[in-house]
Amino acid sequence: MIIETTSDDYAALTSGRALRDYKSADSPIAPPEVLEMLAGVAAHVRETFSPASWLIVEGNEVVGLCSITRPPRNGEIDIGYGIAPTRQGRSIAGRAIGDIVDWALGVAFVKAITAETAVENLASQRVLRKNGFIEVNRRVDEEDGALICWRRNTV
Repeated sequence: MIIETTSDDYAALTSGRALRDYKSADSPIAPPEVLEMLAGVAAHVRETFSPASWLIVEGNEVVGLCSITRPPRNGEIDIGYGIAPTRQGRSIAGRAIGDIVDWALGVAFVKAITAETAVENLASQRVLRKNGFIEVNRRVDEEDGALICWRRNTV
């Protein structure tokens, strides 16, 4: 299940506090500096588009995040996502991205969803393929290395 985030959610995640009425996974979703960066990205996106990001909840536990990585352009949203290491390999990301696709199909403005994965991240590639994304390009990023670019049209 996905639930729209608030700035308070990011503050709780970065400080290790309880999040709403949910339990936190027994391992952090991401290091504090990454969560702080994601909070900034969400705040930036939220200036012009909402929702900017979602908590990924399994049972009564927050186990991941999915974010729109930049303000939408030409009807395209770009997403990134992560699952707490101790919750990976349980099809949680696949269900969450399926929820994002279902949400996007109901939003007239959203014409496509894009994402990038590391070439070696086979699990994430399976998640995207399972949810109707197709590989459209490859590129090399200074920080992240070799990436596969994915796209899922919604119209």
